[in-house]
Amino acid sequence: MEIIQGCEATAISRYNRISPSKVRRIADQIRSRSVKESIMILEFMPYRSCKFILTLLISAINNGKMQYGPGKEWFVKEIYVNEGPSLKRFRPRAQGRGFPIKKRMCHITSQN
Repeated sequence: MEIIQGCEATAISRYNRISPSKVRRIADQIRSRSVKESIMILEFMPYRSCKFILTLLISAINNGKMQYGPGKEWFVKEIYVNEGPSLKRFRPRAQGRGFPIKKRMCHITSQN
């Protein structure tokens, strides 16, 4: 496999119903690693956010194969997690008060 400069494969996963902080701790583990190593790490980690990142990584690799052809070794050049919109819910509390709950969403972007 050869490493070609200037070839980038990008994928964006938006409106994932999981907190950005939970996804960031996994994204930090696979940043600047090879894709084979990243996929192996994600398959054996017990966290729910690994599923979101794994599908995004596979999508980015397939985008790159369609654009540049097979036979290239891919690396996770950049992966970052941004905050998306929040679903606002209210939980009843003492003395008739309402306590706000923010159910967070995130956008994950990967460049290989």
